[in-house]
Amino acid sequence: MKKGIRIRIILIGALFGVSFAAVTARAYYLQIVEQKRLQKQARLQHQRSVPLTPQRGTIFDSRGEALALSINVDSVYLNSRHVQDTAGTVKALAAALSLPLAEVRAKVASGKSFIWLKRHISPPESEKVRALKLPGVGFVEESRRFYPNSATGAQIIGFTGLDPKGLEGLELLYDKEILGRGGYLVYGVDARGRGMGAGRFVVQGGAKGNSLYLTLDKNLQYIAEKELAAGVKAARAKAGSVVMVEPATGRILAMASYPSFNPNSFQGYSPSSYRNRSICDNYEPGSTLKAFVLAAAFEEKVVRPGQVVDCEKGRYRVGGKFIHDTHPYGKIKVEDVLKVSSNIAAAKIGKSLERDKLHRYLSGFGFGAKTGIDLPGEVSGVLRSPSSWYELDLAAISFGQGMTATPLQMTIATAALANGGMLMKPYVVEKVVDPEGTVLEERRPQLVRQVVSKEVADRIRSLLEKTSEEGGTAVQAVVPGFVVAGKTGTSQKVDAVTGGYSADKRVASFVGMVPSDAPRMVILVMIDEPETSPYGGVVAAPVFSRIASQSLPYLHVPPTVEAKATPLPEAQQESTAFESARPVGDGGVNPLSPGPKSMPDMRGMSIRQVLCWMEENKLDLSVRGYGRVVDQFPRPGEKIHYQKPSWVRLAPAE
Repeated sequence: MKKGIRIRIILIGALFGVSFAAVTARAYYLQIVEQKRLQKQARLQHQRSVPLTPQRGTIFDSRGEALALSINVDSVYLNSRHVQDTAGTVKALAAALSLPLAEVRAKVASGKSFIWLKRHISPPESEKVRALKLPGVGFVEESRRFYPNSATGAQIIGFTGLDPKGLEGLELLYDKEILGRGGYLVYGVDARGRGMGAGRFVVQGGAKGNSLYLTLDKNLQYIAEKELAAGVKAARAKAGSVVMVEPATGRILAMASYPSFNPNSFQGYSPSSYRNRSICDNYEPGSTLKAFVLAAAFEEKVVRPGQVVDCEKGRYRVGGKFIHDTHPYGKIKVEDVLKVSSNIAAAKIGKSLERDKLHRYLSGFGFGAKTGIDLPGEVSGVLRSPSSWYELDLAAISFGQGMTATPLQMTIATAALANGGMLMKPYVVEKVVDPEGTVLEERRPQLVRQVVSKEVADRIRSLLEKTSEEGGTAVQAVVPGFVVAGKTGTSQKVDAVTGGYSADKRVASFVGMVPSDAPRMVILVMIDEPETSPYGGVVAAPVFSRIASQSLPYLHVPPTVEAKATPLPEAQQESTAFESARPVGDGGVNPLSPGPKSMPDMRGMSIRQVLCWMEENKLDLSVRGYGRVVDQFPRPGEKIHYQKPSWVRLAPAE
């Protein structure tokens, strides 16, 4: 009996010993081995975290002025469990935060421990809510993107959303570099997810993003935008662009587009205002391309200084069609081709180069390919393969029709002439710097290629000076105290309906370098669909003059010549007329002669008769349909005005 009891005691003791050892081992495992994991799991079970807006890095201009920065603003949250006077709280918050009553009421009635009332509120709103001292209402500081210069540089800088993710411009392209690490708003909850204690909230984590330093100068950007807006409004135009580049480096000093927008309140603007037209808009460069054709001809030695070109008295037949000059020039020296802007002379010079050589040089200057600038949305323009050029295409491209370019491409190509024939890659971001001031990335000037020799580039530059002399097309581009070398351009736009060139829509442009002997800047001005005058020398050249006249003293560039106070003469009109050239795609262009003409009665005429009348009177009508004319505008006997559409509609005979 005693032996049995002793055995049971031993067994029970052994069982207790094993159990105690198991408990001890389990406790050791949980307390020592799994300690960190379980503590983390406990925190997750008893904490809730709300992500806060990351603080983005600052965007500076070339002089260290902030163009975009992040500021701390209040965001208001609600712990609905602590609200005492529901009706009074709803009414007071709705009034102070300008929110609908129904929205605030739904949040108060949600029963949640944490819910946002309104984020990124203004200082006056914050003061109103704080003064109410409502139970359950709290504040936390968040980062909000702010653009201190309003619309200045808007299309380049871009903007962000509430996240704040970059949505446009540099904010989008460099989003990963600029965007910091967001913090968290942390608070405790019980097993059912209800807030515990007095509703204490703690902000944890967060780090500021990297900053960008740009090549842009805020003051030059402001000058460019101000004068562009004035020029577009004065010309009653649709839009416009300005690009200012430092030719020796490719640094973009200013890049303006009109219309613009305020990135602080971008939601109130049309998305078309966000577009950076300098890199996104294609246009036919027109006469501004003649400088590059002549440079290629000098480089290939197919023309020589002093050579005479016959301009055929303003009418020249190519491929069964006629090219026209605005003025009936006879024989002129090759040095005067740019000054008088002869289409016929340019076509003959292009013919001397032939397709492959001309295409090679235009490609060398960067046409038909993206420049590679560090901005989103750049397009390449259109420069078709020379194998698809007909004789008429070769002539048209020689004076800037039948191909397209962006304002930036034209500016960078002109900068190559200003830089001794060396094409530089354009850039906007100079360096990326971390919050501690360490330079993470720095961009240096990059040579793309030597397009023409320095001798040829200098010769073209000296010829471009003649355009701003008396009798040239760009006399209104004169900058007091400096010699300007540049070229005007007037090109027709393609009519999306007819597929041919529009009779009344033009792009007027001027691109120039100053001071001519040692260019500090190249500036392009493009005015889209001006109504007062279609000519670049009339609407674009004066904008160039005003921008350069203010920018050069700002950069402390001393005058090179004595300023003249005499009034400027009227600009010589550059040739824009080309008969039956094909635009990029299809269609035709007919010349316009100055002065209004009367519209004849064309009813019953065949399309052949209409085209013959158009050629005889040097007018371009939009021809719709086929058969015989059944309707027309203007009506018979009415005047044909340049600014208004003129058309005939044909239909098959019944």
